[in-house]
Amino acid sequence: MKPVVVFMMGTTATGKTDAAAAFSDSFSAEIISVDSSLVYRGMNIGTAKPSAEFLNRYPHHLVDVCDPNDSFSVADFYDRAFPLINEIVARGKTPVLVGGTHFYFSALEQGMSVLPKANPALRDEIAARAEHEGWPKLHAQLAALDPESAQRIDSMDAQRIQRALEIVLESGSSVASHNANRKPGLPFQLVKLALAYSDRTYLHERIEQRFDQMLELGLQQEVIDLLDAGVEPTASSMRMIGYRQMLAHVHEDLNFDQMRLQGIAATRQLAKRQLTWLRNQRNILWWVDFGLRDRKFSPLNDFLSKFLSNL
Repeated sequence: MKPVVVFMMGTTATGKTDAAAAFSDSFSAEIISVDSSLVYRGMNIGTAKPSAEFLNRYPHHLVDVCDPNDSFSVADFYDRAFPLINEIVARGKTPVLVGGTHFYFSALEQGMSVLPKANPALRDEIAARAEHEGWPKLHAQLAALDPESAQRIDSMDAQRIQRALEIVLESGSSVASHNANRKPGLPFQLVKLALAYSDRTYLHERIEQRFDQMLELGLQQEVIDLLDAGVEPTASSMRMIGYRQMLAHVHEDLNFDQMRLQGIAATRQLAKRQLTWLRNQRNILWWVDFGLRDRKFSPLNDFLSKFLSNL
């Protein structure tokens, strides 16, 4: 029987991190973070990064692995996570991958195309243009150069527009043309678990409460400190939800209430996209509500124990 790898997925604010920790208490497991925001050092409040005490008790691979001025692509994640998973399996443990960056999960499951490495200078140039011209205009440029990619990417999806433009401008070829050379997917038995709330209103309340908690913990000062430390306002890390809105507030482009409302709205939109992605996946085990609100994960662990024993 193939070794098992657990994907613990779900929308933002559903308690995936705590569930993964409970899993590691009950099973011989190691946790790998599948979160494009947790990779950045010094970005703790706006990413809802687990505390140092929590990470000391439950070590996570791929947390705090790069500088906020650096880019971190899906290829970077794949190149780091794939060998980690093999090493954990070789140690006789179960890799549990937890997070909400779902296209990272897709890369591990399905493999990924070999694409040109990120070009920081080109990325900065695209980001500077977006700041002055807006992402819809750059999306229009992408449509002229690579219509197939533009059709797949929303006109306001900054991260994907930028990466697609980088690929096309750097290589002179469409994104699809790179798909012939693919890195393999994981050769293991995948158990894909999705945590979710049945009540969307409750999820929205959780998102609002968590964003307000970030504000109370000092998100504004964190952004100011990052800028003072030399993090560029145009860095990919500063376009993450929460940081993008707070940066606009620090620069006096948004007042406090506008910043707060836009941050909450953007997080809700993210949760909607995450849920849509999950609903379109195959072979998902849905764990809805039971134990999630009060963080009681023993029923989930019992279910997983029985499920894994029957594989």
